[in-house]
Amino acid sequence: MSTFVALLHSIVLSPGRRVIMEDLRALAIELGYREPRTLVSTGNLVFEADDMRPHELEVALEEGFEQKFGKHVDIIVRSDCTWMALCGTNPFRDGSGDQVIVRVMRLPIDPEKVEALKPLMAEGQRLAVVGGDLWIDFASKPSQSKLLSALTTKRLGVGTMRNWNTVCGLAQMIM
Repeated sequence: MSTFVALLHSIVLSPGRRVIMEDLRALAIELGYREPRTLVSTGNLVFEADDMRPHELEVALEEGFEQKFGKHVDIIVRSDCTWMALCGTNPFRDGSGDQVIVRVMRLPIDPEKVEALKPLMAEGQRLAVVGGDLWIDFASKPSQSKLLSALTTKRLGVGTMRNWNTVCGLAQMIM
């Protein structure tokens, strides 16, 4: 048995309707996963499962989610070891926990796509690719940056963003 972290790209089902974390935990149980627990109300799930490849879990979770909630949502799954490795690679540890964000990618991000983001960066912002994931130090509130609106699946590929505080919170949940 292993521990996994699942990150939902979106928990918005329709205008005014979001997935409740209790329902997400119930879905995990229905799929046969054990000890599901969530962190904040933004689609972060930690659970135990038989040794499976993360991609197999992504497929099962995405299909189960669509069946239960009627909408496809991209879900990224990382093993506990891979998540802890991601935590150890933050190139911007000197940044603020809510201003440093990682875009956790299903497949390694294309370096050319990262280069295309650079003209959108404001002074003080930093980008780095580590292990195929994109790290961003917004140097201020991400919501005030032109860069944030460019970090889309269409532009970068399947992935989802989490701030450093959430990354650390998930790490504590799997320790």
